[in-house]
Amino acid sequence: MNLFEEVKTTISLKQAAEHYGLDPNHSGMVRCPFHEDEHPSMKLNEDYFYCFGCGATGDVVELTRRLFRLTPYEAARKLMVDFGIEQIDKPIVYHKNTWERDMDILFRYLRILKRWKERYAPKTPEDILDRRFIEACQNLEYVAYLVDKLTFSDKDERTVLMNELHESGYIEKLREEVCYE
Repeated sequence: MNLFEEVKTTISLKQAAEHYGLDPNHSGMVRCPFHEDEHPSMKLNEDYFYCFGCGATGDVVELTRRLFRLTPYEAARKLMVDFGIEQIDKPIVYHKNTWERDMDILFRYLRILKRWKERYAPKTPEDILDRRFIEACQNLEYVAYLVDKLTFSDKDERTVLMNELHESGYIEKLREEVCYE
């Protein structure tokens, strides 16, 4: 069972909605957090939500993703942490299957890049650019793209992309980068 399947089978949409401050009425309706909503227009069904006002729809991961402006992978990890299923900063366990281990590496690198982009941003135009800020600016969008692509692609596409990343040495380079951060 992959991360997304585990989240979706363990955490209901209603549990997550209530945990994040959405209070469904007796009909399962809430005020939509994605647009100005004076009256409840979002229906929380068993497996998905739908807003009759703005058209937002999705499952428990999508709700969390949109609420906190995360990637799907980050949202799934957040749900696991918030509901006590696993700790987000646990060390990489090498008995995990390869795909999960590689996703951990990409996700950690994405977090490092986000942190570097904020922490090492120049304060004035005269400041010398830190190499970590430059690396974050150059790689952040690409790594976010990889995480999303590996999250939503079918198994064959994931396999091709992961093989390309391994053959180019990209995953191994990231593994070293993540270990030293």
